[in-house]
Amino acid sequence: MTSTSSKPVRVRFAPSPTGYLHIGSARTVLFNWLLARKHGGTFILRIEDTDQTRHVEDSVQKILDDLRWLGLTWDEGPEVGGDYGPYFQSQRLDIYNHYLRQLLESGDAYYSLETPEQLTVLREAAKAKKQSFKYLRPDPTPTVAEGEAARAAGRPVVVRFKMPPADITVVDDILGPVTLPADHAEDFVIQKGDGYPTYHFACVVDDELMKITHVLRGQEHLINTTKHVALQRALGFATPRYAHLSVIFNMDGSKMSKRDKEKALKEGRQPPEIDVHDFRVAGYLSEALVNYIALLGWSPGDDREFFDLEELTAAFSIDRVGKTNARFDREKLLSFNTTWAARLTPERLLQAFKDYLTVTGSDMSILDDDTLANRLETCKGLRTFQQVKDKTLFALIDSIALKFEAQAHENMIKRGSRLEDYVELVARLDAAPKWDAASFYDVLKRFCDERGLKLKDIAPWLRIALTGSMISPAIHETAAMLSKVDAIKRLRRAMSPVIAETTTCRRPQPEPTTKLKHGLVLNVAESDGSPSIFLWRVFPDEILKVDNLEPSGARVWFRKSDGKEDYTDVTQRKEEIEERKEVCRRLDESVSGPGT
Repeated sequence: MTSTSSKPVRVRFAPSPTGYLHIGSARTVLFNWLLARKHGGTFILRIEDTDQTRHVEDSVQKILDDLRWLGLTWDEGPEVGGDYGPYFQSQRLDIYNHYLRQLLESGDAYYSLETPEQLTVLREAAKAKKQSFKYLRPDPTPTVAEGEAARAAGRPVVVRFKMPPADITVVDDILGPVTLPADHAEDFVIQKGDGYPTYHFACVVDDELMKITHVLRGQEHLINTTKHVALQRALGFATPRYAHLSVIFNMDGSKMSKRDKEKALKEGRQPPEIDVHDFRVAGYLSEALVNYIALLGWSPGDDREFFDLEELTAAFSIDRVGKTNARFDREKLLSFNTTWAARLTPERLLQAFKDYLTVTGSDMSILDDDTLANRLETCKGLRTFQQVKDKTLFALIDSIALKFEAQAHENMIKRGSRLEDYVELVARLDAAPKWDAASFYDVLKRFCDERGLKLKDIAPWLRIALTGSMISPAIHETAAMLSKVDAIKRLRRAMSPVIAETTTCRRPQPEPTTKLKHGLVLNVAESDGSPSIFLWRVFPDEILKVDNLEPSGARVWFRKSDGKEDYTDVTQRKEEIEERKEVCRRLDESVSGPGT
C-alpha cells in the first residue's frame, strides 16, 4: 500500500477499552504508525467505547501508557487533541444520531422491534434444523413512528441497516479482491437498544469525518468490511483503502488469546504474556518487542533482523506484508531482547530498567541511579529485567528476614562436609581490611589455593548464604552489593542450619551402652533454635556432637583430651568450660548483639 492519492495519509488505531493492549493489536498500531510516518501523514488514536457493558475502568489509561512505552505516539487523540474530535465515541452520540436519522429517512435503515427472547427462539429453531441463523427482514418494516413509539414505551428497540441486494467486493491491498455474495448478507444492527451506536456504524461515520485514507486492521475484521462499504455507499462517504493483517498464533498453532492466561492460572502454571503490559512487567525492552512484532508478517526483503523505529520507518512497505499467519516464538523474542540489551547505551538501558521497576512496584526503585547502573553492569548478558531483579533483590532484604529457597537450603546441607572450610573462610573475610568485589575475590582465591580447592567448591555455598538462592551475579560482585557487616552476618547465620543438619552424621555417635551422662549446655542458640557456629570455632576438633535443645540452647559432647576415651565428663573441665563459654558469648554478641 503506497499513497497514490493527492490526499495526505491519515490512519487510525481505534481500540475498544474492554481490556488491555493485545500483542496483535500492538502490531496493528505499529503498521499504521509506520505507514503514517513513511508518508509524512497523521496517526490518530480513537477510543471506541460504545460497548458500555464490557468497559474495563482502567484500560484506556493502560492502553495510552503502553503505546507511549512502545514509542508509538499519536498526532491526534486523547490527551493530545486535534481538529476532528472528540476522540472518544461515547462523546459523539449526537453526531451518530444525525447520520442515523439520515438512513432512517432514506429508507436504508429501519427499527427492529423483536425482543431478545424472540430472537433466541428463532436462533434455536435454526439450530434444530442444523441451519445457520440469518435474520429475515420483516415485510413491511416498521415505520419510523412505530419504532419511536415502541422505544418510548420502553421496549428494547434497535435500528438495523438494510443490506443491498447485490454482491459487495472489497479491494484489499494484501489479500486482493474479496467478495460477499448478496445471498450471504443480512441486515445488521447499527444502533443498540441503549441508544449507543454499534461498532460498525460509529466506525464508518468516524472514518469519514476524521478523513481516514487507509485502514490497516486484523483479518478478523474482513467480514465486517463489506458491511462498512455498504454503509459508506448509502451515506455517500468515501471508501478508504483497506489492508487486513494476518493473525498471530502461538507456536503450536493456537490463537494467542487472553483466555490462555486464565487457563494457565487455573492449572497452576505461570500465565503467558499476551498483552503488551504483560511483556512490560516481565522485563522486556520496548525496542526488542517493537522490532520483533514488526517481523510478524512483514519482511524487509533482505536478511536484516534488527531495526529501531527510524530504520523500520525507512524500510516499511505494505507491499512486503504477507498473507500467511504469523507464529509468536517466545524464545526468539528472548534472543532479540538479549541482543537489544547489549546494543543499547548504558543511559537508555538504565532508563528502561527504572521504568520496569516503577511499573512493577519493585522495592529496588528506591535505589539511586549509580546503584542501579551497577546492578545492570553486574548482570551483563541479561535476557530480561526480571532476571536482574531476581539476581540482585537480595541486597535489599534484611539479613534476618532472608529466606533460603528450598532447593538452595538442600544444597547447603549437602555441602555441610566443608563446614570447617566455611568457618575459616568467613574468619578471613571478616579480617580483610577492604570490602569490595576485587578484595573479596583475592581473599577467596588465596584461600582456595592454600587448601587445594576450586572456586566451584566454595562459591555455591557463599551464594546461598548471601542471597538465599542459587542464582546471583558472580560471587565477588554479589558480596560487594552488601556491606561487610551485613555480608558477614549472613554468612555466619547461614552456617547454623548446616550444623543442625550435619553434626550428627559427621561425628561418631555414642553407643546406647556408653556411660555418658553429662553434657555442656551453652545458651548460644540462634533465634531459630539451631546451634551457633561459634561453638565450632572455639572447639574445632573436640566436639563430638551438638544436640539442638530448646529453649536451653545447644548441648555439646566433648572428646576426652587424653584421647584414651571417646567421651569425657564435662564436669572435669569446669574452668576451661567457663572460659570457652565466655568466648562463645562474646563472639555471639559480636554478630547478634548483647542479650541473645
